[in-house]
Amino acid sequence: MGELIDLVGNIALGDTKARSADVLGHVFEYFLGEFALAEGKKGGQFYTPRSGVELLVEMLEPYQGRVFDPCCGSGGMFVQSEKFVEERKGKINDISIYGQESNQTTWRLCKMNLAIRGIDSSQVKWNNEGSFLNDAHKDLKADYIIANPPFNVSDWGGDLLRKDGRWQYGIPPVGNANYAWIQHFLYHLAPNGQAGFVLAKGSLTTKTSGEGDIRKAFVENNLIDCIVNLPAKLFLNTQIPASLWFMNRNRTNGKFRDRSTELLFIDARNLGHLINRRTRELSKEDIDKIAGTYHNWRNLDGNYEDIAGFCASTPISKVKELDYVLTPGRYVGLPDDEDDFNFAERFASLKAELEKQLKEEAELNLIIAENLLKIKLLNE
Repeated sequence: MGELIDLVGNIALGDTKARSADVLGHVFEYFLGEFALAEGKKGGQFYTPRSGVELLVEMLEPYQGRVFDPCCGSGGMFVQSEKFVEERKGKINDISIYGQESNQTTWRLCKMNLAIRGIDSSQVKWNNEGSFLNDAHKDLKADYIIANPPFNVSDWGGDLLRKDGRWQYGIPPVGNANYAWIQHFLYHLAPNGQAGFVLAKGSLTTKTSGEGDIRKAFVENNLIDCIVNLPAKLFLNTQIPASLWFMNRNRTNGKFRDRSTELLFIDARNLGHLINRRTRELSKEDIDKIAGTYHNWRNLDGNYEDIAGFCASTPISKVKELDYVLTPGRYVGLPDDEDDFNFAERFASLKAELEKQLKEEAELNLIIAENLLKIKLLNE
């Protein structure tokens, strides 16, 4: 115990204050991660695994400007954005962070996470109503939005927001917040702003309650830049594959090349490695491969080529032909059985099978009852 106390007590001795903060930050992040893993699905409510955050930040490259996460959890997106700038010898003061969180305990974790690292958290707000019903940054126009919103939330208050000004591309369904989150992000993007966020894979194909029409509006208004299909078990709040969406308010500006007639699709389902039975992680090489592909595609000096089964630069006209479905497997050439899943057909098939089994069960119950009656008669 004495040796342990000496070890902890000497962390900052002979070292800089920044190094001490970094050590404490790593310790805090480690325990957050371990706690989230132990919590499983509940852990996904406050913690996005590091490799997922790193991939989002590496792809967006938030060097300068306002970084916003309206469902910020324990603040991992902010921490990684600051790390990104530091590692590339940029100026930390060139980015400012804005956030919102509806769970007060999670918000406190976030404030601690940022305080340990000396990151200004004055614009990270809490209210228990959440970003939809009580937007804490109504006038903010962010340069970068990086987020992992909760998937497929049904009780988001949509029935109270039918005429909200954020729904510029269609009114999202009351029973699912996915397309409300996307439009909330777009509403808060500056004219040249970029967004990168995680969303349930079903959002790429859904046509429920007008969601297909909203997705069509995104494509036709030239807002979607890149879609990444991710491996299963990467995020704690779901065991099904998730997707990354990258959206840009201005896909013709001079910072990057004009991509206004095409979309990039990346299928990364086969990347990553298991760290335990239910959780997968992307390696640095995986992250570099995905991010590098995106940068080579969008950058003026990029050297991009389609790779069969992995990535494809696709004309928007082809996306229109496929009825605005955005699953990467359809464009990169990989078989995508899950993407071809037809809920109505599957439901009808399962219903018929269940009805058949129930009928057989009833017939068997009659036979069993008759046999029991015979046994009773013999005993008498």
